[in-house]
Amino acid sequence: MGSIKNRPETGNLFFDFRYCGKRYREQTLLKDTPANRKKMQKVLDRIEEEISLGTFEYARYFPNSKSLARLDKPRQEPKRAIDASAAENETPFFVEFGLQWLEEMRIQWRNTQIKTVTGTLEKYLNPAFGKKRVGLITKREIMEFRSDLAKVPGRKGKKLSASRINHILTPLRMILNEAANRYEFTSPYHGIKSLKVPRTIVEPFSLEEVELILSTVRKDFRNYFLIRFFTGLRTSEIDGLRWEKVDLERRQILVHEALVNGEVVETKNDGSFRTVEMSLPVYQAFLDQYEHTGKGNYVFCTREGTPLRHDNVTNRVWYPLLRYLGLKRRRPYQTRHTAATLWLASGESPEWIARQMGHTTTEMLFRTYSRYVPNLTRKDGSAMERLLLSRLANGAVGEGDNE
Repeated sequence: MGSIKNRPETGNLFFDFRYCGKRYREQTLLKDTPANRKKMQKVLDRIEEEISLGTFEYARYFPNSKSLARLDKPRQEPKRAIDASAAENETPFFVEFGLQWLEEMRIQWRNTQIKTVTGTLEKYLNPAFGKKRVGLITKREIMEFRSDLAKVPGRKGKKLSASRINHILTPLRMILNEAANRYEFTSPYHGIKSLKVPRTIVEPFSLEEVELILSTVRKDFRNYFLIRFFTGLRTSEIDGLRWEKVDLERRQILVHEALVNGEVVETKNDGSFRTVEMSLPVYQAFLDQYEHTGKGNYVFCTREGTPLRHDNVTNRVWYPLLRYLGLKRRRPYQTRHTAATLWLASGESPEWIARQMGHTTTEMLFRTYSRYVPNLTRKDGSAMERLLLSRLANGAVGEGDNE
């Protein structure tokens, strides 16, 4: 991959990139400033994309370059056409390099992620690119592969979603970019953007609906759903919650683990690794639950003491309950959205709510939930009006010293 560098003796920036198997440096008169770097990076991005597509014309970008003298006509031919045989001999097959890359990544990934990526390689990437040399895979082949994925039927006969396609393409991008760095060719993935994913549908329950659900649900699942509604825990977090992570004395839940594919693993990032405060109803629910499962390992478990399977809970308890109550069918994950909207509506600090949810900032909080909280979406000046009326009633506005 090319880069923008600084020449110390002049302080000017220059392009540093590879073309036709050789390294080129092209000087500029631009000083090293963030704005100039940004401009040059855009140009470099276009150059590398054209090199990848075989449409790059050196003289069009650098008409006065001394390098033009050593770029004869055959060298001006598209790189992939000229260097095809060399690249085929120098770069490994995709299936070989992908396996090597996966082994190198094991040390920084948890088992569930390794399993997911392995499945993606075996089911999608190796059948499409396994017998190709990584240095000869083209951008066009990647785009055709992505287009074909959009036609593949997923679960229940539905087409693969944009999010699922992006997840399949992520290992491909990582493998090709890594191979490009190691074998010094321009990655064909350069310039390919992820598909736009529709925003998550947020359909929280009202407080009245929450009360109806908790008063009707099976007794052995009342504590489970009450805690979900009033803590915002994710499905994997509450299903993998162990008693050793519940501090009843301090009334805190230590969210350090999650149940993923039947395996308890550490939470996926620093934001998810958090401490959730218990309200009084949540605290009482934990006390009651302790009477039933306190001698075991998991807070919520089967009769054998093993963690709950979310699909069983969803299909055997949750959806039948919503049908019985005449409520709209919604995923159990909406209990998390419900907790956020109830906290916001009650006036809790957004910073505190973000910490409870495992968000590093409040940006997602307001972007996702603000429309469900009237106090946050009013734009008619009524809040200021109420403040001024309150101050006037107390004689605090309009008073001054009489001279």
